[in-house]
Amino acid sequence: MLSFSLPSLDFSLGRSIVVACAVLAIASLDLVRRMEKQPTQLLFATVFGTALSVALIQISSGFLKPGATHSSFALAALVVLVFFGWKALFGPWGEQNKATMLGTFLFWMTLHLLWTEDPRQRSIHLIAAGTALIPAAIWCMLFLKYHTERISRVLLLFFSGMLATVPILFYDALVHKGVELQFFLFRIQPENFSQAAQTFVSGHVRSAAGLRVVILSSLLSFLIVGIIEEVSKYWALTHSAKALFSSIDDVLQLSIIVAIGFSFAENIINPVYFTAFVNEYLFHAAAPDVGGFLSNVLGRSVLTTMVHVVSTGVMGYFFGLAIFAGPYLAEQRAEGHMYRILAAVHRVFHLQETSVFRVQMLLTGLVCATLLHTFFNFLVTVPDLLPGNPRTIGDVAGNSLPVIFKNIPLLLLPAMFYVVGGFWLLTNLFLRKENLRERGHLVIREMLAD
Repeated sequence: MLSFSLPSLDFSLGRSIVVACAVLAIASLDLVRRMEKQPTQLLFATVFGTALSVALIQISSGFLKPGATHSSFALAALVVLVFFGWKALFGPWGEQNKATMLGTFLFWMTLHLLWTEDPRQRSIHLIAAGTALIPAAIWCMLFLKYHTERISRVLLLFFSGMLATVPILFYDALVHKGVELQFFLFRIQPENFSQAAQTFVSGHVRSAAGLRVVILSSLLSFLIVGIIEEVSKYWALTHSAKALFSSIDDVLQLSIIVAIGFSFAENIINPVYFTAFVNEYLFHAAAPDVGGFLSNVLGRSVLTTMVHVVSTGVMGYFFGLAIFAGPYLAEQRAEGHMYRILAAVHRVFHLQETSVFRVQMLLTGLVCATLLHTFFNFLVTVPDLLPGNPRTIGDVAGNSLPVIFKNIPLLLLPAMFYVVGGFWLLTNLFLRKENLRERGHLVIREMLAD
C-alpha cells in the first residue's frame, strides 16, 4: 500500500515575497492589457498553470522522496496521473497562454528546487543559471536574425525546450529510486541505459570481449540517449508550435530555439557542467579562477550547444518538409523534379504519395538527428575508453605523422565538424528559397470520428 506524505509548504518570508511579487507582476500586466482592450487570459493561464505545477511537483516529490514506501500498483497509478498532468500543461492553449503556463511551471519548479537546497548550493545554481543564460540569449539572437519571430513565440519554444529535459530527469529519478510499475497486465522496471546496453552487448554480440564490449555498449548507450533526447525535443516542438508554422523556415528556426532551451536547462541541471564549473573554479578553489571558469563555460556553450542546434535543426528541416509535403511536392514537380519511388509505392500499395513522403521525411529527420547526436557523444568519449586515454592525434598514430599534426587535439575534429560544418549547413538551409516561401498556417482539428 502506498504510504507517503506530501512535502510541507514553506511559508517563509523570502518565498512569500518572491511569490507575491510574481503574482503582482502578472496581475498588473493582465490589467494593463485589459485597459488597452487587448484580449488576454494571463490570470487564467497563471492560475491553471500554478494548480498543475503544484500538483505535479507535490506528487513527484512525494513518491520519489527517499525512504517513501509504496506499492507498485499505486506507483503506476501516480505515474499515469503525472503523465496526464504533463499532457494538460502542453494542452490546446493559445500561444501566449501556453507560454505563460510553461513559464509558471518553470517558476514553481525552480522555486521548489532552490528552496530545498542549502544556501551554498543555491548560490552555485543561481550563478550557473545566470551564466548559462548569456550564451543561450546570444545563440537565440544569432539564429533569429534570419527570420523575425514574436517574443511570445520565442519564449514559448525556449520554455518548451527547457521542459523537454523533465521527462528524462523523471525517468532518471525512477531508475535511481529502483521502482517497479505494475499495470496489472504487465509491469515495467526502469533501467539504467548504460547497464542495459552493456548487458545486451555481452549477451548478444558473440565476438565482443574486453575493450570491444566497452566501446559497443557505449555506442549503444549513446544511441538510446540520442533517440530519447531528440524524440523529447520533437514532442515539445509539435505540442507547442505546430499551429504556428507558415513556412519551412519557421519550423527550422523554432526547432533551433527548442534545442537552445534544452541545452540551457541541461547546462544547469547536469552536475558535471556549469554547476561543476562554478563549484570548482569559483567556490572550491582557494582563490577564484575566473579565467578557467570562463574558458570551460565558453567551450561548453559553443560546442555542445551547437550539437543540439545542428541535430534538432536538421530534424526541424525534415519536419518542415513533412508538414508542408503537399505544396512542396507540387512546387517541386512544377520545376521538373521526379519522385519515382513515391510513384512506385503509390502504384503498388495504393498509398497517397503525400502521406508516404510525410512519413519518409519524419523518419529521416529523427534518424539524422539521432545519429548526429549519438556520434558526437561517442567521439568525445572514445579517448576515455581507449588504453592510455589518448588526447592528440599523435597519441593515436605514434611517430608516423609529421610533427605539425601530432599535437592536434582529438576533440578538435568533431568540434570543427559540428561547429563550422553545422553552422554552414544550417545557414544554407535558411537561405534556400523554397524554405523561405510562406505556405500559410496549419488548421489543427481534433475530431472523435469522421
